[in-house]
Order: sequence, then C-alpha cells, then structure tokens
Amino acid sequence: MQDVCVFCGASPGENPIFMQSAKALGEAISHASMGLVYGGAKVGLMGQVANAVLAGGQKVVGVIPQSFAHKVSHEGLTQLHVVDSMHTRKAMMFELAGACIALPGGFGTLEELTEVLTWAQLGFHQKPIGLLNINGYYDALLSFFDQAVLAGFLKPKHLELLIVHHDPTQLLQLLKDYKPQTVVKWAN
Repeated sequence: MQDVCVFCGASPGENPIFMQSAKALGEAISHASMGLVYGGAKVGLMGQVANAVLAGGQKVVGVIPQSFAHKVSHEGLTQLHVVDSMHTRKAMMFELAGACIALPGGFGTLEELTEVLTWAQLGFHQKPIGLLNINGYYDALLSFFDQAVLAGFLKPKHLELLIVHHDPTQLLQLLKDYKPQTVVKWAN
C-alpha cells in the first residue's frame, strides 16, 4: 500500500475537530511515507489533508472534474488530473491508490465510500477501506449498516469490509495490516 485515496468534504464543517483530524490524517500519511490521492481541491477537509501531506514531503495527486477545476483546484500538488466527469474522477482515484479512507463529508463522500464498499462486496477488488469516524460523525451510518444486516440486506461479513477507527495513525496501521478475505455477495 503506497498511496491512500481519501474521500472527504470540500467544506471545513462546523466543528474545528474535522479540520484538525484532516490535518492529522495527512500528517500520518506523510509520516508513513505514503502518498495521497484525493479530489484535487484546495478547500475544506480536502485542502487540509493535501496540505499536510505536502508539508511532510510526500506526493499528492489530485483528480478533479473539468466542470469546477477552474474554481477550486489546488495549484501546489505533485500532479493534478483534470478529467471529464465525476465517474472518471472516482475510477481514477481508486485505480491510483492501494487503500481508501473516508473522512467526514456530505453526499459525495458518502457516495464514494459506499461505491468502493459495493465493489468490494461484489468481489471487484480487495483493497482495504477505512472510515475515520471523527467525533462520532459516522455513528448514524454505522447504525444504518447494522440495521441493514438485521433487515437481511447485508451479511455480517460484509461489515468487515469497512475498517473503522477514530485515530488516523491507528486507522492507517489497520489498513496496512488488512488481510483480504474472499467475500462472495451471492453466497449463503
């Protein structure tokens, strides 16, 4: 696992702990001598995590759609890919990284996280997927996943595809230690 793809908000959030945690994740990635792949913006949690990795001397690759690249692109990245669509963006970010982590964010972050989880559930990849649950931000989502198991829409073993922690350094270590398992969506 050389590079980590981070999904996160382009907003800073209302609680300063979100920006602090984005910076801490970027510092942990840099300290682990890993690179960052992310959405390419200079704003919000996205800009914070990128700046922390850059400050630590590691590479940062951004992938941003052309439709808003002129508004929010981070100009100090190691490499910036301007692509034609959000679909192309997600696919490229995923391909360039060996693991994915979601920080707090909105619809886009949730969609990116659940898409890579779905791909893992279907057996399309075995990359580790992490969730940095800052200040309980994702507690309701994790409860929803538990409810989906109880309702019969997810199998308990599918929940094991998501590695959850509140500490960036610990989460990175868990991702590094991850041993892929064979998960078959259609098996009983």
